[in-house]
Amino acid sequence: MNILWVKTELLHPVNRGGRIRTYHMLRALKADHRVTYLALDDGSAAPDALERADEYCHEIERVSFTTTSKESLWLYADLLRNVFSPLPYAIAKYASPALRRRIWTRAASGVHDVLVCDFLSPSQNVPRGLSIPAVLFQHNVEAAIWERHTQVARGWLRRRYFAEQWRRVRRFEHRECHRFDHVIAVSGADADTFRQAYGVTRVSAVPTGVDTAYFAPLASRPRAPHGLVFTGSMDWMPNQDAIEYFASAILPRVQRAVPEATLAVVGRHPTARVERLVRVTPGIDLVGSVPDVRPHMARAAVFVVPIRVGGGTRLKIFEAMEMGLPVVTTTIGAEGLPLRHGEHALFADTPDAFADAVIGLLRSPEEAQALADRGTRYVRTHFSWTTAAQRFAEICADVVARA
Repeated sequence: MNILWVKTELLHPVNRGGRIRTYHMLRALKADHRVTYLALDDGSAAPDALERADEYCHEIERVSFTTTSKESLWLYADLLRNVFSPLPYAIAKYASPALRRRIWTRAASGVHDVLVCDFLSPSQNVPRGLSIPAVLFQHNVEAAIWERHTQVARGWLRRRYFAEQWRRVRRFEHRECHRFDHVIAVSGADADTFRQAYGVTRVSAVPTGVDTAYFAPLASRPRAPHGLVFTGSMDWMPNQDAIEYFASAILPRVQRAVPEATLAVVGRHPTARVERLVRVTPGIDLVGSVPDVRPHMARAAVFVVPIRVGGGTRLKIFEAMEMGLPVVTTTIGAEGLPLRHGEHALFADTPDAFADAVIGLLRSPEEAQALADRGTRYVRTHFSWTTAAQRFAEICADVVARA
């Protein structure tokens, strides 16, 4: 197949979940199919992003684009203007007439067999009436993320804002899922949600993979016996909420039982709010952006995923399991992954239960090692990006055949 892949960004640096999933999926697809990557480019990519694009595509085309920084005062002006828009801000900010024109021209060229729209946000730029079938690749159920933000938001104004964004996302996501020829979800649970919540019938799921070679255990690294680690982009609101929740409700409980316990937070672009929280919370090390998360993971005794808001699947869990780390997660954190509590990871959905699970692993290295070993064997045996890409290609080929 000749695949036209549309996204809102270049992939390097490959340092957050959405980019990681896309990068590895495309690398595997490129081995058997021709991939043209068409993306918005706001200038924030790595200096070598264009040069390294041949790692995942045969041809790349960029469309220049300007975004408002989350730290800029202009953001408030954008949010105010968005009050009068029917679209959620997280979607509306990616509107690009130039990208829309390029998609139309590319599709009309007769070169490509299928278009893949990667994430919901660029879908508004995909015109109706294309001459090739179009697939929507959904890394999350986006409305579920905003619903959960509404549920955990503190303060009347924040709850009101998140509730309105949730309403808009749900309406937009429902419409987009129905107008594409097919929807690909990243888990069976997400696919079921699209069917049940939106009535979508043309939907399939692809498995989540992990780069087992890259995330192999670093045996030479000694583990800190009381060290915890969390990885994730700290400019993504679900990760910010997770650290706030862990710092305020869970870590103090852990430290009462294990005073030496510390948490390393590893992730790009921590916000000022997260930085303030870390300054006033003993035992947290805000590592921030790093070129390689593996050394920080390898030093920890337990990997924590206190996610309360989110959708899709957490690649970080499989990465941690592959590296030989025992994982403690919320049910939402492990959502969409075929994991069993007590066998592959420990699930805990209250502060007390989460703290008790962490304390138990810190106090019993043998139990922690046994859990980690089971997790590593499970990931290594059942999950790879080659398997995920094969399933993705089968779905696309079927869509093309039915067009």
